[in-house]
Amino acid sequence: MVFRLDDNIIGFPDPHLANKSGLFAVGGDLTPEWLLLAYSHGIFPWFDYRSDQILWHCPQDRFVIFPKDIHISHSMRTLMNQDKYHVTFNKAFDQVIENCGKAQGRDQEVGAWLGGRMIPAYKKLHELNFAMSVEVWQEDELVGGLYGVTIGRNFFGESMFSLAPSASKMALIYLAFMVGRVGGIIDCQFETSHLKSMGGTHIPYDEYMQYINPENTGPAFPLTAKDN
Repeated sequence: MVFRLDDNIIGFPDPHLANKSGLFAVGGDLTPEWLLLAYSHGIFPWFDYRSDQILWHCPQDRFVIFPKDIHISHSMRTLMNQDKYHVTFNKAFDQVIENCGKAQGRDQEVGAWLGGRMIPAYKKLHELNFAMSVEVWQEDELVGGLYGVTIGRNFFGESMFSLAPSASKMALIYLAFMVGRVGGIIDCQFETSHLKSMGGTHIPYDEYMQYINPENTGPAFPLTAKDN
């Protein structure tokens, strides 16, 4: 079932009513108020950025990474020990999100979603300390990273990019270290072979909500974390 939202009233129907693909609502807005309400219930916007319609999704089968289960292959451990890359947090959010949208010509693909209104919306969340980035550098060049929404101790992943071998994997591993320190989870939204190889797993929506329920979120992890 797909619901039409009243653009002037911030609110969503019961996410349990989402269809099999996770789509369950159309309309609304991308203001911080809409986005924070959405993410606090496991809902996220996903639509072709060229479209005038905002589509909201809430899959009932959730794909997440528990930080303790992050998979670090032998080759990744070797790479991490080589000091070829260095990792920072929230040092270049705008660069990361723009690369996520345009790297490898993504913004030209059919169905591309990270453009138009979406990028300014997440930049605004970042200004309000509800979105963060992880950057991977090779000397002074940004070669990979990821960004997502942060509520309490949990991270809701949105996109990642890599311009050098294993750079996005490096970003995800260091994100898991950070989220793991405060007992949060990483919401991956949908399964990909890449994320599955890094330790992603499926859990039911109701179990997922037990982790992100505001009553159970605990302290927020440090958005101003020192470089690693």
